[in-house]
Amino acid sequence: MSSDPTVLHRGSLVLKPGYADHAGDALRDLRESGDAVDFQLDHHHDVASTIQLGFWIYLMSDCLLFSGLFATYALLSSHTAGGPAGSQLFNLPDVLTETMFLLFSSFTCGLATLAMNADRRNATVGWLAVTFLLGLGFIGMEVREFAHMVAIGAGPDRSAFLSSFFTLVATHGLHVTCGLIFMAVMMVAVLKKGLTPTNRARLVNLSLFWHFLDIIWVGVFSLVYLFGVAH
Repeated sequence: MSSDPTVLHRGSLVLKPGYADHAGDALRDLRESGDAVDFQLDHHHDVASTIQLGFWIYLMSDCLLFSGLFATYALLSSHTAGGPAGSQLFNLPDVLTETMFLLFSSFTCGLATLAMNADRRNATVGWLAVTFLLGLGFIGMEVREFAHMVAIGAGPDRSAFLSSFFTLVATHGLHVTCGLIFMAVMMVAVLKKGLTPTNRARLVNLSLFWHFLDIIWVGVFSLVYLFGVAH
């Protein structure tokens, strides 16, 4: 039996009875499948946009938090209660090394984002790993600074100045620690699942968060350490 769906009728090729209905059903199914794909793409785009908006709102709330901490430190920085001042406590070369760690980690984080945009999974994970190590070095130096200050009796309970100092700097350090945890989770996720749309959206948020922390640290370095050593 011939499988040709056409027959010759009055000199013209026409579809055999029944084939037109099948063709119509196939076209409807194809159209419905296309509509479903479009819906899924639009739905994913809407979810990603909502997550991005939510993350920006979180960053704005963090800006308010750090603004309050900066203002508090500015008001209390001169209230040493007879204890040591910043000029006696701060080791500027060490703090400058910390700053270089964090600023360079911002650069490597940007390289990770570029690698992601180029669909280079291994390079993305590699640059994230470098960023992680630099951030870990920053935290290590900060913990060592805190331990030294507490050991010489310059803990947060010594004066209002030191209370505001520890609160501001430690809050930033806690954010960096959370960023490192986020980064470690993303490295594992990218290695396991690749650069999926979900992982890409999360990596963009991670990059925003990390650059935000760098900007905050520039303020800490300028207001707390440079100003403190100068006075």
